[in-house]
Amino acid sequence: MVETANHNHQTPPSQAAPPPAVVPPLGAARGPLFPPAEQLLQLHYCIHSNPSWVQTAFLGFQHYIVMLGTTVMIASMLVPRMGGGPGDKARVIQALLFMSGVNTLLQTWFGTRLPTVMGPSFAYVISVLAIINDLSDSDFQSEHERFTHTMRAIQGSLIVSSFVNIILGYGNAWRNLTRFMSPVVLVPAVCVVGLGLFARGFPQLGNCVEIGLPMLILLVISQQYLQHIHPVARPMLERFALLVCIGFVWAFAAILTVAGAYNNVREQTKLSCRTDRSFLMSSAPWIKIPYPFQWGTPIFRASHVFGMMGAALVSSAESTGTFYAAARLAGATSPPGHVLTRSIGLQGIGQLLEGIFGAAVGSTASVENVGLLGLTRVGSRRVVQISTAFMIFFSIFGKFGAFFASIPLPIFAAIYCILYGIVAAIGISFVQFTNNNSMRNIYVLGVSLFLGISIPNIMNTDVAGHGPVRTNGGWFNDILNTLFFTYCGADSRDDSGQHARSQAHC
Repeated sequence: MVETANHNHQTPPSQAAPPPAVVPPLGAARGPLFPPAEQLLQLHYCIHSNPSWVQTAFLGFQHYIVMLGTTVMIASMLVPRMGGGPGDKARVIQALLFMSGVNTLLQTWFGTRLPTVMGPSFAYVISVLAIINDLSDSDFQSEHERFTHTMRAIQGSLIVSSFVNIILGYGNAWRNLTRFMSPVVLVPAVCVVGLGLFARGFPQLGNCVEIGLPMLILLVISQQYLQHIHPVARPMLERFALLVCIGFVWAFAAILTVAGAYNNVREQTKLSCRTDRSFLMSSAPWIKIPYPFQWGTPIFRASHVFGMMGAALVSSAESTGTFYAAARLAGATSPPGHVLTRSIGLQGIGQLLEGIFGAAVGSTASVENVGLLGLTRVGSRRVVQISTAFMIFFSIFGKFGAFFASIPLPIFAAIYCILYGIVAAIGISFVQFTNNNSMRNIYVLGVSLFLGISIPNIMNTDVAGHGPVRTNGGWFNDILNTLFFTYCGADSRDDSGQHARSQAHC
């Protein structure tokens, strides 16, 4: 046999295909990947840990200053339109501060027990404006009489509408609603809590740029950059940069006022920039303890109550989103349903007390103070409880409270630009607990966020004090106009009420 040359020839094995290239995640190309964390790891003090008593006092005073801005904004916008003077405005501020202190203590002791300040809510402004507009054509012997009559009508509406929150809370209805609070729902709910208040940020700051803009820049630089210069300066600037910046910019505003920089400017600029714009120091009493029915016997009218009921529902939703943000910034677990429903019922009791003691609006969980938890990285409950001592003290000793109330509003607006942004970012952080690759989740998040900011643009109340829903049923109009107003960002440019405009954002 003849063997062929190819008999022992073996075909060489084919080369293995190269492994497919592994494309790293988009985030890995720009930095390390971080797993989801249920609790923030960079907090200095959580809900149960407490700083020293000296630091606690300063941090509590800082919380008081932050909530004071909202209190002054609401009083500056509503009281002049009721016919009240500087003295009436000072008394309204005192009543709001006093009830904020009482309600904050109730919530931190018996409610959610989270470090949340209960402050006056802009959600009630549209209902109060409707009452003011309804009484504008009535005949009164003096403007002060018109003011007291309006306050009595507001008192009656607050008292009746408070039972909405009480029934929702202690009837466990709110607990059933919180079952739907998944992370996909929490993202837009908490996000819009911060973003919906943008009208109280830079638009208010723009009323006096030479004061508001330096405050914003100085706060960012001192809190984020100057703290790295020296180890000793780090804890002070990280926790107390807000007080330091307020002191510097407030002194700068006082120098401009004394030097006559605002003597020949528009009245609107004077009201926004001058430190003596509202004459609160001269009109505030030295000692004045708020007492029940200080404006007189409450007036109960059904046409006024329905709008307040809508505002009570809105404030409950606002507080719920704020409680979730506060829990995350305080290093606590998310509040369960039975805690939330208890807190909403207690919020109704607080609104009942506000109606009795003559506050101009109801209360809600303060968004700006929750943002302050993230700014200082201190989520201690004791700090917030100590802040109530400042609220109650300055509500009784009016001259001292009026001194701090003379801080120009653009300074507060600069602070809110940062604090509201922190709360909005906390809402975004809940995305890590969702399936980001689910098109349904993307759909829900996108549509909810967009409509939550877009719809209120057509729901802005005008100077007449009513919204766009105008049917033959006045009570129906009040409820719908209020329900679509999750937040009212105040643009109180004129203490006289001639150009004061209330904007609401959901």
